[in-house]
Amino acid sequence: MPVERGSGRIEKGPDPAQKIEGDTKMRFLLYTVDGDASAPPSPQMIDEVGKFTEETRRAGILLATGGLAPASTRVRSSKGTVAVTDGPFTETKELTGGFALIEVKSKDEAIEWAKRFRKIVGDGESVIQEVFGG
Repeated sequence: MPVERGSGRIEKGPDPAQKIEGDTKMRFLLYTVDGDASAPPSPQMIDEVGKFTEETRRAGILLATGGLAPASTRVRSSKGTVAVTDGPFTETKELTGGFALIEVKSKDEAIEWAKRFRKIVGDGESVIQEVFGG
């Protein structure tokens, strides 16, 4: 059956992100992109996020979680030369949130977990990206 996606084009067949065959699992990296870092989280929010994290562990979907440091290092190669540059970089100020690597049955399930997280932490943006391999 045709499925209309946000790009405006029509795709035939099932969504590849919806492959569910028995115990087939998909991995997704969820991370926050919050450019306007406001005040530190309240003790209540920290408690709620802790409970949510524990729930993902009990559900067996959480593979890893952590925070991202505001500074980073870039390694680039060009024409056989490798350069290393220490940050912080202007654009990475948006990526100072945390991340979670989860394993679920579908992209829709990953979206539902991300929506629940956003309801706890409030305004901002989370990115969901499928992880392939390993």
